[in-house]
Amino acid sequence: MRTDLDQPAAARLPWLRLGLLVLILAAAAGSLLLWRPTELLAGGGTGPWRLPVFVAVYALGTLAFVPKPALNAAAGLLLGSRLGLPLAVAGTTLGALLAFGLGRALGRDALRPLLKAKALAALDRRLTDQGFRSVLLLRLIPGMPFQAANYGAAFSGVRALPFTIATALGVLPGTAAIVIAGANASSPGSPAFLVSTGVVALMGLLSLLSLRRTARHRIAPQT
Repeated sequence: MRTDLDQPAAARLPWLRLGLLVLILAAAAGSLLLWRPTELLAGGGTGPWRLPVFVAVYALGTLAFVPKPALNAAAGLLLGSRLGLPLAVAGTTLGALLAFGLGRALGRDALRPLLKAKALAALDRRLTDQGFRSVLLLRLIPGMPFQAANYGAAFSGVRALPFTIATALGVLPGTAAIVIAGANASSPGSPAFLVSTGVVALMGLLSLLSLRRTARHRIAPQT
């Protein structure tokens, strides 16, 4: 009787890599029981390494599935909008690139055969042929899960450079709104706080409408 152990090592290697990816991500998420990114961001000190450490902690926080709004708000609260915004965008982009690299190196070979399904194949083809535009749109869509876009791009044929640039540009509007809101949290009546929170609320509403529209499309063929 033929078993999985009889398969050539080369055939099992992609699945071993995928298993390693799952373990890394589970460990990253589980590590939040031992550390809090927002606390580390707040306790970064005032030395010359504060800003690069801030970006690194932010990036690792995104890799550990910490909600980006919490990190963005912390960036604004701790650093203000002028410094917090570029560092939040840098941390977001670095975190996305780390996830992209892990997904490309450890998960892509195992999951590529699954992309032969009609819908997934069309998405893969779009990401491969129009990588920059497709990633940019994914980042701009309200409510699109950050890590889902990272790993979806990693498993597709999009190149790293267009992915990185599109991510940095695409996250800018949403990041700016939350960072500015965090920076002005002590003045809730200020125009900057009111406008930024209005933008955040609008993005949340658009996310809900998008989810509702998706749910309707899924139900429609069954009725």
